[in-house]
Amino acid sequence: MKYLAPCLAVILLATPAMAQSIGEKTGVNSTLGITPATDDFVKQVAISDMFEIQSSQLAQERGNAAEKTFAAAMIKDHEKTSNELKSMVSGGDLKVALPTQLDSTHQSKIDKLKSLKGGDFSSRYQIQQVSGHKDAVSLFERYAKGGDHPKLKEWTEKMLPTLRHHLQMAQELAAGNTVGKR
Repeated sequence: MKYLAPCLAVILLATPAMAQSIGEKTGVNSTLGITPATDDFVKQVAISDMFEIQSSQLAQERGNAAEKTFAAAMIKDHEKTSNELKSMVSGGDLKVALPTQLDSTHQSKIDKLKSLKGGDFSSRYQIQQVSGHKDAVSLFERYAKGGDHPKLKEWTEKMLPTLRHHLQMAQELAAGNTVGKR
């Protein structure tokens, strides 16, 4: 018992430092409210965009009318952010290697969507959209608040209203409401 308090203190003090090295992907940074490292932020944004585009392409094939409308907006907006991010990297503003494919977590979500049809597809797609956009808003808010790359931080702040709107749209879709327009 007498060692428990000092051990807990060491763990709590070390957690923020370790969270950066663990990376954004684990969810630790989000839970603790830690600003993601620039490399982690860029990689997660790129993966998120790829996931949004691929899952929404499936929704355009398999979804209902509301999902198809939502999916079209997601594809358009996430292709735009992907292109802007690629432009910052290719222009030399960011020294980060962009991923060219989904990580295993997002790939398994796509694989699951591919196996579903009808109401099962709709339910899973809607849940993933709400969850994904909550994660994206958190990621962007944390980088906007404490990111260390000025141009990327400015871009992040510019993108936040769109992401918040996407989250609202995803929540409306999941609630069975007509998806709102900007």
